[in-house]
Amino acid sequence: MDFMDSIRGMSFFDMHVHMTSRTTDDYQAMADAGVVAVVEPAFWLGQPRTGVDSFRDYFASLVGWERFRASQFGIRHYCTIGLNSKEANQEELAEQVMEILPLFIYKEGVVGVGEIGFDDQTPAEDKYYRAQLELAREAGLPVQIHTPHRDKKQGTSRSMDIAIEHGIDPGMVIVDHNNEETVREVLDRGFWAGFTIYPFTKMGNERMVEVVKQYGPERIMINSAADWGISDPLAVPKTAALMKQRGISDEAIKLVTFTNALTAFAQSGQISLEDLTQPIGIDQSQRYNGSSVLRGGQAPRVDKESTIIK
Repeated sequence: MDFMDSIRGMSFFDMHVHMTSRTTDDYQAMADAGVVAVVEPAFWLGQPRTGVDSFRDYFASLVGWERFRASQFGIRHYCTIGLNSKEANQEELAEQVMEILPLFIYKEGVVGVGEIGFDDQTPAEDKYYRAQLELAREAGLPVQIHTPHRDKKQGTSRSMDIAIEHGIDPGMVIVDHNNEETVREVLDRGFWAGFTIYPFTKMGNERMVEVVKQYGPERIMINSAADWGISDPLAVPKTAALMKQRGISDEAIKLVTFTNALTAFAQSGQISLEDLTQPIGIDQSQRYNGSSVLRGGQAPRVDKESTIIK
């Protein structure tokens, strides 16, 4: 049986996916699999940016073109805006980025400050993480935390300690990229626990099924984080299908693949259940600043089952 058969009719919210790195085919496949909304956190693009204007253009694309592009496939696109931890180590540039962040975090579709936190857990990362927590607190926005790949347990604990030190309510903080080593502390301290289903690293979906069986679905949410690396933009619906196959209830599946993400990010005031249950009227002839997802006379849909591309 195709994995789609078991989840047909279900809706999904991928609360961490880097769609800037994906193609329109990915958007179409996600829509076909039931993904109705995404959050795209600002992140590192694979090589260091060399000037503040490249950040400015990138942030503008997250609240502009990418939001439009998603709508062309019936998906609602939201984002979190922030200086990512890796590039926080370029201190001269980081100072300039901090100056422009307030120009973006109040824009329509911005549901949090993120993804921020630690990479190598350097003093510079600490400095700019704290500064951005203050921005989030002042704006009343949720915080989306990137936990480090190295020394994850220590970095996760430290991230939460600092958030509490700055007076941030744990219920306003989504701690992402968790694993079996970090989940208990994150949940016990009242934070939201995000899990990234990423091939061959982070968290596979079989492991994710076991986490939900052990800890239950409360304050847990899953995502694909699909980016320019080896990743799968269908990780959320595929994990839902596996959960269903392994006997997890539809109610629990809905919590970890839709409702919890909605509840956490709705605190921004930018998103509601009504938003996500109202279908988007798709008209791929529309343009954004003169640009369309179509090219020269293209029809709006492509028969992906055919081997002939006309």
